Amino acid sequence: MALQNELKINHSFGEIIGKTEKMQHLFTQIRTVAAADITVLIQGETGTGKELVAKSIHDNSQRKAGPFLAINCAAIPAELFESELFGNERGAFTGANERRTGYFEQANTGTLFLDEIGNMPLTLQAKLLRALQQRELQRIGGTSTISIDIRILAATNQDLENAIREGYFREDLYYRLAAFPITVPPLRERREDIAILADHFVKKFAAAAEKPIRDISNDALQMLMQQDFPGNVRELENAIESAVLSETTDQLQPQSLLLHQTQEGSQSTTSAPMDTTTILPLDEVERRAIVHALKVTGGNMSDAAQQLGISRATLYRKMKKYNLLL
Repeated sequence: MALQNELKINHSFGEIIGKTEKMQHLFTQIRTVAAADITVLIQGETGTGKELVAKSIHDNSQRKAGPFLAINCAAIPAELFESELFGNERGAFTGANERRTGYFEQANTGTLFLDEIGNMPLTLQAKLLRALQQRELQRIGGTSTISIDIRILAATNQDLENAIREGYFREDLYYRLAAFPITVPPLRERREDIAILADHFVKKFAAAAEKPIRDISNDALQMLMQQDFPGNVRELENAIESAVLSETTDQLQPQSLLLHQTQEGSQSTTSAPMDTTTILPLDEVERRAIVHALKVTGGNMSDAAQQLGISRATLYRKMKKYNLLL
C-alpha cells in the first residue's frame, strides 16, 4: 500500500518514474524545454530511458498534435542513410523504383528523434547540419527544395566530445544538437527509485500475464536494492518481467528473480553466466552476454559485436529480440 501511495505522488512524468532529487531535476528540465522549440541532446547510458524523455518532451510541447518519429541511427546501413533521412526521387539510384519521402518529411510539423546519433556516418553529418540550419532539404535525385517544420531531438550513450577529438563527429553539429543538453541518470545513482519502479513493473506484467501477484516481498526488494543494474531501468524491467512469469504465489519472491549474490557483494543479472550455479535458458545466457558486452564497450555496438564474434547487424537483431534497444 505504501508503494501505491508513493506512485500517486508526483513521482512520474509520462512513463518516466522517479522520486529522487536527480529525477525531479530531470522532470523540471523536461517541462522547461518542452515549452520551447529548441534542439535537445539527451545523454545517458543504455537502458536509462532516453527515448521516454524524448517522447515526454514531444507530448508536452506545442508540437504534440504532430507526429513523433523515433529513428535508431545505429540500425540504418550507411549506404541507405541519406535516402532514409531525406528521401529520393524515382530513378535516383539503382532500385529506386518510386519516389520516397524520408524521415524529415514524415515528421513534418512534429518531432524527429534521432537515437544513437553518434553512429551517424561522418559523410552525412554535414547534410544533417545543413538541414537543421536552413530548415529545408532536397531528396536524392531531386532539384526542388522542400521546406520542413520539425523539431530535432537527439540521444547518445557515447562521449561525443571524445568523438569530436577522434575525428568521427563534427564539432559544429554537436553544438547545434546540444543547444539544450539533458543527462538521464543511471539507476545506480538513484537507488531509492528501485522500489517504486519494481512495484510499477510487477503490476504491469502481472496484469499482462493475468497473474494474481499483488506486490513484491521485502526479501526480493532487498535483493534488487543491492544490484548495480548496468543495464539500468531496462534491465530491472526485464528482470521483473521474467520473475513475474516464474512466480507461483501472490507475492514476488527472491527465488523468482534471476539475480545472483556473490561473496564480495552484489552482482547484477548481467554477470557472466558461468559465475552462477543456476542453470539458465540459452536465451537468457545470450541476453546477459550481450548486455555485458555493451557495458564493457560503453555501449559501442561495433566494438561489442566484434568482441562477441558476430556482425553489427546480427547484434542489432538480437538487441531488438531481447528488448535491449532504447
